[in-house]
Amino acid sequence: MAMRILIACDKFKGSMSAAEACAAIASGVSADEVEVVQLPVADGGEGMSETICEARGGEWIEREVQDPLGRPVIAGYGWVAEDRLAIIEMSQASGLWRVADNERDPWRASTFGTGQLIANALDRGARELIIGLGGSATNDGGLGMAEALGCDLETAAIAPAIVAGGVRVTAACDVRNPLLGENGCTRIYGPQKGVDEADFAKHETRLQELVGRIENGSALAEVAGAGAAGGLGFGCLAFLGGELRPGFELIADSIGLEQAMSGVDLVITGEGSLDAQSLEGKAPSGVAAMARRLDKPVVAFAGVADELVGAVFDRVWQIKPAGVSTQESMARGAELLEAAAREAWFELRVLR
Repeated sequence: MAMRILIACDKFKGSMSAAEACAAIASGVSADEVEVVQLPVADGGEGMSETICEARGGEWIEREVQDPLGRPVIAGYGWVAEDRLAIIEMSQASGLWRVADNERDPWRASTFGTGQLIANALDRGARELIIGLGGSATNDGGLGMAEALGCDLETAAIAPAIVAGGVRVTAACDVRNPLLGENGCTRIYGPQKGVDEADFAKHETRLQELVGRIENGSALAEVAGAGAAGGLGFGCLAFLGGELRPGFELIADSIGLEQAMSGVDLVITGEGSLDAQSLEGKAPSGVAAMARRLDKPVVAFAGVADELVGAVFDRVWQIKPAGVSTQESMARGAELLEAAAREAWFELRVLR
C-alpha cells in the first residue's frame, strides 16, 4: 500500500512561497510508493490570502486603492466566487512595507485603502470576509477603513451595507493585545511605525475618543486582539460586527487541513526559520499540534532551526549548508530544500 504524505509548509520568507516550498519537498520525496498531498499553510500574516485563495480555487483581484499615506497603489485580495468569499490582508493596502523609513507618519497613516478593498469585495457580492491583521503602518483603530465604507464618524454608525447584508466577518489575529493601555497597540507596536515616546499620550487620546463614540466601545477595546494592526482588530469588532480568531486556526478551517491530515501516514511542514517564536501560534507549530492530536508523525524542514523546536517535531532538518551564506542559501532555497528532502527520505519512510 502506498505511503501517503501531507506536505503543509508555510513560506520561507525571502526565498520561497508556501506553495513553492511544498513543491520542492514533494520533488525530493517523489517515488512510486508515495502519494503526496500538498497543502500550503499560513498563520494569518503575509501570504494568508493567497494560501486560502489557492486552496479554495479562487482568483486574485487587483484594484487601485490608497496606501497608508493616501497615495494610489495597486493592491489585491483573494476572491472565491462559488462561496462569495473575499480574503483580504490589511497589509496589502495599509502595510508598513508600503512606507519608506523616512516617511513613517502614524498620525497621518490610515486604513482607508483596506476599507476600499472591503468595499470592492462587497460590491462584488461578498457574503463572507476574512481579514488578515498584521504588518500595519497604521495606528488609527480602523477609522480609515470605516470612512472608506461610508461610516458616519460623527455618530460612529456602522456601515449599513455590511450590517443589512448579513455579511460574516472574521479577522485573523495572532496577538492578544487590547486597544489601549500599557499593553495596547500604541505602546507595544507604535514605535516600529514611527510613534515617538513623547507622542504616546496623543495617540492614546485619539483612540480613547474613538472608543467613547461607539456603543459598548470600552468592552470591545478590552477584547484580546483589539490592538492588532494598529487597532484594526477593534475596528473589525466595532464597525464590521466581526469576530477575532487565531490566524492559523482560521486558515486551517478554511483550507480543510484536518480533513486532509486525517488520511495520511506522515505530515511534513516547515518555514524559513524555526525558533522559539515559531512555537507561539505560527503555522508549523499549529500543523504539529494538529498532527499530534491525530496521532500522526510530523517532521519539519527549515532554512535555520533552533534546538528548542526539536521537542515539537519527530525530526527537524536544517537546509542551510555549513559554510554557505544566508543570502546564498535563500537564493538557492528550492534547490536546497529539495536536496534535503531527498537525503531525508530513508528516515522518512520508517516514520509511517
